[in-house]
Amino acid sequence: MLDDSILDDQQRLFALDTEGLLRSAALAGAQVRSVANSASEAGLDEFVTERPRALVLLSRAGVGTAACRSLAALLGPSCPVPVVVTEVIPSWVGPLDVVFAYGTDGGDKVLAESLELAGRRGASIVLAAPEEGPVAASVAGRARSVPPRVPVPEGLGFAHVFTAGLRVFQALGLLSVDTEALADALDEQAAAAHPRNETPENPAKKLVLRLADRVPLLWGVDELSTALGEHGAYVLGCYAGVPCDVSSYAQAVNRRSLHGAASAVGSETDLFADPEDTTAALRVLLLTVRTDERALLTERMATGALPGADVLSPSETREQDAILRSALLAVGFDMAAVYLGLASGLPEGHGRSMVAAR
Repeated sequence: MLDDSILDDQQRLFALDTEGLLRSAALAGAQVRSVANSASEAGLDEFVTERPRALVLLSRAGVGTAACRSLAALLGPSCPVPVVVTEVIPSWVGPLDVVFAYGTDGGDKVLAESLELAGRRGASIVLAAPEEGPVAASVAGRARSVPPRVPVPEGLGFAHVFTAGLRVFQALGLLSVDTEALADALDEQAAAAHPRNETPENPAKKLVLRLADRVPLLWGVDELSTALGEHGAYVLGCYAGVPCDVSSYAQAVNRRSLHGAASAVGSETDLFADPEDTTAALRVLLLTVRTDERALLTERMATGALPGADVLSPSETREQDAILRSALLAVGFDMAAVYLGLASGLPEGHGRSMVAAR
């Protein structure tokens, strides 16, 4: 159960946070800058001379799974290059393909075998993984390396894999990314979510109150928002012990029983909600990051059908693109999950190792 008095007691938060999770969650901007520097050192922008036959996003279980799905969804169906998200390298990979691989365990034998096969087949490889161990050794001299150099727990490494993937996309001419602007925005978000800022002015703490003692239904208005919801569910499971339902809204509509229950849920400001109502255990969060006509139409349909739903979307006065909004939403989940876990009295770390270059 959440003890919300802890949220605005900075001294108690720091006393509970023996592993420095709050600080780690605030390092997303630093992770972005680190990746940008590593990518430049590795000559990433020059490693491919022509558009590949296919782009393979390879990641094992963990934070990389939803991050790679988010990256693929960011490109969307109009991408001129087929994009494959997988945990094991496809048997057809060859010299015309590009492989972006992410891993946090330098000793992962399955990932090492996949990369060895990709290297043997002549694929162009970018590796975002520790610089030591069988994984790195499997493609030594054959891959561009963008290792983690900002030490954070594995579950809080979204910014690293996301930015590394973006730099690969940029090198392939598939999109353009301003990493400095992205890092600055994440730094601003971290500052707003600092423990000294009380709940009414703190976006992470406010999200905690929306999630606490509920089963969140993280429903995305499109494929990108749904993939980011998968990350939210992952990190809430890691650090807050919160089970989540994740679905696109289009799929949620077809689960009629759950959708019907969701439509009966009151909003967070419903002071007259019946405490005995079992639907009160649900919290509907509609996730949206794109601002195109299709996404806005789906959002309007969803809010019309679910009057008690909360819309969770990064919003600031300046114009934002989908890249920036995606990172803000994902890292916002990171910070909220840490706060919620600390204020709920959960043990820290959950066996997650620190991920950084040794």
